[in-house]
Parts: sequence; structure tokens; C-alpha cells
Amino acid sequence: MNMQNKETMKTIPPTKIQEVAKALSGDLRLRILEILGNQTLSVTQLMTALGVAQPTISINVQILEQAELITTTQGANREKLCSRVHDSIMLQLPNTPGEALHEVEEIMMPIGMYTDCRIQPTCGLAGKEGIIGSPDDPRSFYLPERSDANLLWFSEAGYVEYCFPNPMPPGVNLSSILISAELCSEALGFDENWPSDITLFINGKRIGSITSPGDYGRIKGSHTPSWWIYGSQHGLLYEWRIGNEGSFLNEEHLSDIVLQDLNLHFNSPIRIRFEVEETAINRRGLNLFGAAFGNHPQDIKLTFKREK
Repeated sequence: MNMQNKETMKTIPPTKIQEVAKALSGDLRLRILEILGNQTLSVTQLMTALGVAQPTISINVQILEQAELITTTQGANREKLCSRVHDSIMLQLPNTPGEALHEVEEIMMPIGMYTDCRIQPTCGLAGKEGIIGSPDDPRSFYLPERSDANLLWFSEAGYVEYCFPNPMPPGVNLSSILISAELCSEALGFDENWPSDITLFINGKRIGSITSPGDYGRIKGSHTPSWWIYGSQHGLLYEWRIGNEGSFLNEEHLSDIVLQDLNLHFNSPIRIRFEVEETAINRRGLNLFGAAFGNHPQDIKLTFKREK
């Protein structure tokens, strides 16, 4: 970067304050900004000047770059060159409820962080490195290690329930919330023609069901670890959207439940339940895939969209 073109003042909008504040909260990151005040340096030169190992420098440079406090370019030897962007910043404080929030807020919930469950064999949990507890032993679902799970499964009827925080303060109006997860049925081994009716509940309200066509094990999941050779490999990604005009599954109308019906409150958790009901026509369990299993690198995602 040409240091003569460096901006002397940058206004930080309310939506970026937290990110910039976090970037400025580390002593090493302040030292990086200080040493880049009037010069462009490579990562190696920063290592030498600050006496810090390369991985540590790289991580902190990435944080500063994401906060738009420095920029990086590739040098002649393919080494990253770092330059400071601003001499000073001005924080634009929020004036109305929700102004400091992004138009879209996302929360990722690891699949092992459920708060309630009812399951029966066949069932089990798996993490990145191996099986958690004992397969087909429901007691494994109450082990502390369950928080590391990236795959869970149970057969026939049952449920897992999660409590999400509500990031939206009072006075902020939502246009919709969206829940997405990678799911499939649960057969002994696997069976790609094994339909199961999986229902989503939010705060006790029955949003609607999907019918998973089968339990997919013929083709290995693109993110499934190499050690996992047992049955289910991946699912399908489903997205429920609840707005002011009703509830939708993959953008097809599902039910007349609207946002107001969910009784969302700032100080109350949002309870998300995936259930195969006892009364389901296709009562054939479920597999729930986390970021390290299946075809989609995500956990359970809850998205909040504000009204513009």
C-alpha cells in the first residue's frame, strides 16, 4: 500500500464497533498497529521486530485485517505485506434500538449442545475423533463429552432440543427467523429408501414437518472424517423460515404460524426441537450432522433478519 494514500480518519459505523473494539483489545495487535504507523512490513519482519512466532503474528494480522484496520498484499516473494489503513478512527455510536446490530445476525449451535432429549436405540454420538460413549446406549446422550458431538442419531420416535439466545433487544422488529440443519432418516446401517417425518418445534409451536427420503450412506459425506465407515454419511440441508406471513420450508409454504405466535422475548431462550413424533406416519428416526460431518460445513444455524 502507498503510505501517502493512507486515510487519516475513518468513521466506524455502529454495526462495526464491536469487531473493531475486539481487534483493538489485544496488546500485540496494538503493537502491530504501532510498528506499521509509517511503514509497510512483511509478516517475517513483524516477527523479527516484535519477537513473536509466525503463527501468532498471522492470527493477529488476520483479526486486524478483518476489522479493516490494516490491509495486506502479496510481495515479490509471495510473502504477505502489511500496511496500516488509518491514523485515527471515530466511533459512530448507535442512537436507536438495534442500530448496532447487523441486518442479519446468525448463531451456530453445535449439535452436541442440546438441552433436552428423548431417544432410543439404535442411537449414538460421534465427534471428530471417534465415537462418544457407547453406541446404542441412551446414557451416552448425557455424558459431558456430548458437547463435542458432530453427528447424532436415534431410531423410530424421539427428539433433541436446543436453547438459543435471543440477540435482538426490545424494540427491534424482525422480518423473519430461519433455522437450517443437515438431516436424514436413521436405518440400521443405512437405507436410502427409508422415509422419516421430522418435525420442527419452536417454543412449543409446531412449525411443520419434512419427510426425509432416506438414510444416506452409499456416498461418503464431503466433510465426514475418514475413520467414520458406519452407515450414515450425509443428509440434506433443510431451511425453515418463519415470517410475518407464515412458515416456509425451503421457501414453500408450510403452515400459518407467524413470528408473533412464537412469543420471542429478549430475556428468554428460544427452544428449537427436532422431533420424530410418536404419531408420525414415517417414524424412522433421524441423523443430525454438524460442521465436521456430512456435506455442509455448518452446525444448526439460527438466523435473525431485522426489518429494514
